[in-house]
Amino acid sequence: MKKDLVLTIDYGTQSVRVSIVDDKGHFLAFEQEKYSTPYFSIKPGYCEQYPDYYYECMKKASLRIKEKYPDLLERCKAFSSTCFRDTAAYLDKDYKVLRPSIIWLDQRFAESKKKLPLLYRLAYRLIGVNKTIELNRKRTPAMWMQENEPEIYKKIKYYAPINCYFNYKMLGVLTDSASNMIGHYPIGFKKMKIHSKLNPVGIAYGIDPKLIPHISKVGECIGKVTRECSLETGLPEGLPYYTSGSDKSCEGIGSGCTNNSIAHISYGTASTISVISKKYFSPETFLPAYAACVKDYYNSEVQIYRGYWMLKWFTTEFANEESIEAKIEHLAPEEILNQKLLEISPGCDGLVLQPYWGPGLKRPLAKGAILGFYDVHTKFHIYRAIVEGIAYALKEGLEGIEKKGHLKIKSLTISGGGSRSDAICQITSDIFGLEVNKSETFENSSLGCAMALYISIGRYKNLEEAKQYMIRYSKTFKPNMEANKKYKILFKKVYKKIYPSLKNIYKELSDYQHQIVQK
Repeated sequence: MKKDLVLTIDYGTQSVRVSIVDDKGHFLAFEQEKYSTPYFSIKPGYCEQYPDYYYECMKKASLRIKEKYPDLLERCKAFSSTCFRDTAAYLDKDYKVLRPSIIWLDQRFAESKKKLPLLYRLAYRLIGVNKTIELNRKRTPAMWMQENEPEIYKKIKYYAPINCYFNYKMLGVLTDSASNMIGHYPIGFKKMKIHSKLNPVGIAYGIDPKLIPHISKVGECIGKVTRECSLETGLPEGLPYYTSGSDKSCEGIGSGCTNNSIAHISYGTASTISVISKKYFSPETFLPAYAACVKDYYNSEVQIYRGYWMLKWFTTEFANEESIEAKIEHLAPEEILNQKLLEISPGCDGLVLQPYWGPGLKRPLAKGAILGFYDVHTKFHIYRAIVEGIAYALKEGLEGIEKKGHLKIKSLTISGGGSRSDAICQITSDIFGLEVNKSETFENSSLGCAMALYISIGRYKNLEEAKQYMIRYSKTFKPNMEANKKYKILFKKVYKKIYPSLKNIYKELSDYQHQIVQK
């Protein structure tokens, strides 16, 4: 039988998808298993889940593929997986899970009781990154575990990015590419190597480099489906696995972001803007470029931590009437709210929002802010201000990427839940003053993973060739230049001045909140 297809596994935050994709980018088979419990919370703000739970959900989806599409499955030449980031499996010497994974959405902070060596602290302060370093340390699950669960932490033999663990379950090897090992780990992405114990960046995370699994090359065949995995999942025994990369990297190329004149926006739970390039450069201080899902490329990315989570937050807190209407019309509440977006003029009649509902590396003390209220404003103005505010923040991030990389972005690709709304796509085009392209599939991570696979097995020689045959756009949005003029004024004269004007107040708020917690 001809081996001309590939299979992809896409572990998302809310569900896992197993797909069979041909070399023209068509999804010939697709099965999704939604998580009944994406995570559980033993305390407010905690987000945990056993890594085997996600694997069990994958098994259900892959067994349905086996049942429904046995002939297509036999035609698969290779497979790969892409996964959400910044989540580890904590394994003992026998590769057994010691405790649930702390999911990337988790909001707990370590106290950072163990101080870094004085020389490092002085150096960080001298170059002005001491606050950023401290935030990173406090947000690292390893630091929290060392303070709160020292007996469990001492048993950890492998501090494994979660997709490494999934690979172990399928292939019997605990490894992955650097692109699928993104998060609070002591990894240097420029050379795709684990940092030494004294590295000034790696030391901040407080993780012994010996605990990090071996890093394989991007696009490398690292193993084949074991007999045990085949019986559990229905995947063909001996099917070769090639490494690809993280969800955001695959999503980017699966949206058509294949060269450094195009930027990709992901309007997901965490919203990002990124550029793929063969040149390594840091988009922000202390923020590395990440390894892309295709060899010899890097992703420079800026993230808005809470991103389009804010739309869900707004819906829950302020849109009860719209939620009732949505149930009647069998729609999501956000779809009702998105219909209202274009009823509000660009710039929300002077209402401007800064979307720092979660801390960021560049502004570790920042809080969310909404400015400009007066009596004409409604809750729909606030909703649109959130949409605009996230786009402003990403635009500011893109300015930094362009400056650091000496680039000029000519167009945008867009994906994620927010991209389902044409109104949001148009607002994005208006704010950036750039053409925005939306692909015909919403399964961009799976498609990007398939593109990476076809390059790895030699079907396509590079990203541009893969894009030519596998990417199709459903809509293109052109900027309304009158709206763009308004946005330019608000972005330059208001939005970009909010943080510098309020940073001292943010610090006072942070100090106050810390005092409350201490009590």
